[in-house]
Amino acid sequence: MKRILDRDRTTDTAQAVPARTPARLRALLASLLCASALAHAQSGPSAAHDDGPYVRISGNTLTAEWICDGQPSQRTRHLRRRAVTLPPRCAYPDTIRIPSVEAPEQAEVVQGVDKLAVISDLHGQFDLAVRLLQANGVIDADRRWSFGRGHLVVVGDCFDRGTRVTEVLWLLYGLQQQARLAGGDVNVVLGNHETMTLQGDLRYLNEKYADIATAMGRPYPALYGEDTVLGRWIRRLPVMLKIDGMLFVHGGISPEYLAQGLDMAAANAAYRGSLGFDKDRIQRDPVLRALYDGKLSPIWYRGYFREDALSDAQVDDLLARLGVSRIVVGHTSMQRIESRYGGKVIAVDTSIKNGQNGEVLLIEGTRLQRGTLQGERLPLEAD
Repeated sequence: MKRILDRDRTTDTAQAVPARTPARLRALLASLLCASALAHAQSGPSAAHDDGPYVRISGNTLTAEWICDGQPSQRTRHLRRRAVTLPPRCAYPDTIRIPSVEAPEQAEVVQGVDKLAVISDLHGQFDLAVRLLQANGVIDADRRWSFGRGHLVVVGDCFDRGTRVTEVLWLLYGLQQQARLAGGDVNVVLGNHETMTLQGDLRYLNEKYADIATAMGRPYPALYGEDTVLGRWIRRLPVMLKIDGMLFVHGGISPEYLAQGLDMAAANAAYRGSLGFDKDRIQRDPVLRALYDGKLSPIWYRGYFREDALSDAQVDDLLARLGVSRIVVGHTSMQRIESRYGGKVIAVDTSIKNGQNGEVLLIEGTRLQRGTLQGERLPLEAD
């Protein structure tokens, strides 16, 4: 539609030049008028952006900032011993509760979980993620936790591509609090797009957020700085998580990575301590280079799905060395949840980033099912 609109504007501006004007001058004037119209058309939608809140804490002062219909607004609150609540203003539709005491780093090893719902690569697709979680009983019609003592696991990549990244993050932030009150939890692991964003690698950033950063007067990564509520929350998340003998990691674990000799706790600590480091600093440190760089790191690996994929024996060796029964990964896009290596590797990136469809992996005891957008429970077929 935008191309048609721009073409129509071009026709109108060309006709606006008087016919008696010399041909060359007419062409020049038409070109200038057309460029002006195109610039206006391209800048128009940015004025209507809704986003936020972005919440910063300085001393005992909390400042929440929104962009509503393109206009900035903010609210300042003094921190006390009780939680601060922020009613919705625009963009994120629900009240946000910010506890007076920050939660500790998310657990890396969890045992005795009743049931699991696993989803991945949300990439700013807030509306689709909400529909999928509602259809499978994880949240209710008001976007509140309804999964009881179960755990929701998000296997990385909330950032980039889509237009509602902020809303996705606040949803998970709030659900984590609600789940813990019910005896469950929300476990989020970091993906390559979280690390890229904090590092300043914005090649997949939706253009909306470039406009938002300009309107806020700060670089986009600074909107998730260490002085922000979401920035602090993100910096407490792990890259690798074990639940009841299953490993959850965004990309995967390669034999080459294991050869570095880092255990899971050391790797998670190194990731947490280095989020936001620039590429040069990472390249100078051999440990960080193994964690971030290239196709063999846990946040980038795709070696279970390539034509030259690992053999069954190699996967068995990986599982034995990691002390797990299966590995659950995102990152590599599929049309549906897929089982590989006889169920020892499960791929849960179901192309939610396209904004059209997706699935959630449901695990209860030994039963694994695919939850659809229509609320169907389908068997996870053996590969």
